[in-house]
Amino acid sequence: MQQSTIYSKFLLKLLLLVLFLSIHVFAYSQVNVPVDSLKADSLGAKGKKIQPQTYNLNNQYDFGDLIRSVFHPKKKADTAHKSSGIIIVPNIAANPTIGAQAGIKAVAGIRLGNDPNTLLSVGSTSASITTKGIIYFYINHNIFTPGNKWNLQGNIVVSKSVTPDEGFGIGVGKNEGSAADQVLADPTHKGYAIHSTYFNFREKIYKEVAKNLFVGAGASFDVRRNIEEGENAANNSTPLSVYNNRYGFPQDHYSANGFLFNVEYTSRDNQNRAYKGIYFDAGFRVNQTWIGSTKNSVQFTTDFRKYISLSDVNPETVLALWNWGSYLLSGTIPYLELPGTARDGAFKSGRGYTGQYFKGTQFNDTEAEFRFPILKNKFISGVTFVNMQTANDQQGTRLFQVFQPGGGGGLRVLFSKVTRTNLDLDYAFGKFGNRGFFLNLNEVF
Repeated sequence: MQQSTIYSKFLLKLLLLVLFLSIHVFAYSQVNVPVDSLKADSLGAKGKKIQPQTYNLNNQYDFGDLIRSVFHPKKKADTAHKSSGIIIVPNIAANPTIGAQAGIKAVAGIRLGNDPNTLLSVGSTSASITTKGIIYFYINHNIFTPGNKWNLQGNIVVSKSVTPDEGFGIGVGKNEGSAADQVLADPTHKGYAIHSTYFNFREKIYKEVAKNLFVGAGASFDVRRNIEEGENAANNSTPLSVYNNRYGFPQDHYSANGFLFNVEYTSRDNQNRAYKGIYFDAGFRVNQTWIGSTKNSVQFTTDFRKYISLSDVNPETVLALWNWGSYLLSGTIPYLELPGTARDGAFKSGRGYTGQYFKGTQFNDTEAEFRFPILKNKFISGVTFVNMQTANDQQGTRLFQVFQPGGGGGLRVLFSKVTRTNLDLDYAFGKFGNRGFFLNLNEVF
């Protein structure tokens, strides 16, 4: 209880500090560009023309406007120009997996070329440290060339990680089978902390073959070293140890290096916060020992998202749906690479649980989120959400046989109306006593 109180007080102080620093840092990241380059789509949810003031960014209020109100209260807004899509802010996050995070983050958004149908290109970089001893640096990008002819997606990650572990499966461990089976899917839900250093390089290149449809290929190198569990690391005493012994992985390191082959379809009107459209990506990952992977394996992964605007007057009123799944088809993958909670590309799925709380060789997560504006100027919005996770285990539980729910609600603060970048503040609940505060930049999906 005392640790929880200290953690809550720390989060409150961190949030207040971040809001203060954001005003100052954001003030130095403004670049003027013509307002014509910032126009949004003019069609509503049902294809009807929206009243001009609905998508007029001058009628929306973000942190840039807050800066002007605080430091230059008598200065009128420049309606001929708007700030660019570059934002430099403290990188704040919080959830039960990492604790509270502080760092610096740069987020950029730009539409390349003069074709109004070209999708927004986004990128970001960040360096941060958390209260649980995690040090994390990354650079990522999602770039659409003029006319959407090519799409380049990739990232570089270097980190000192602390990964919570609750065992293998969907949380229905049974007191049956071998002793090792009972450790692997622990029915008592005993938690372990896995320490390691982690490096990742991933790049995918897509070519548009039809309107909004892309095919692509790439590679991903995931390398983890110095894996340890401290005093709990006795042979076959932890799920990680049991799994490594069973499938022939070293206890202290691995590499998962493979080729990626994907098909992508996207009609979203914005990559950060879509009001309408569809996103779908499906692909195979083929890990190969001849390029340095510890084991061979083949995985199939799908990612489907649908955005439905429920109001022509307030297009930000959105029902968002998401399904993400990953399925091992052959071979074996390292324990920390198993698909599970928050193992999607942005590590945000399954709010209400710590990362990889549930995991298996077969995993699926379905989520729904209702988004709605609270203030007329769109500075504050709200969300409610639910999710359902399912996975297999090695005690006979099959995928889609058992589901574990999560859900909650939260607020959104508009950081940039140009790129539709939000500050997300969510509180979520799960089973087995799981609950927590989740703080991020940009929507969960």
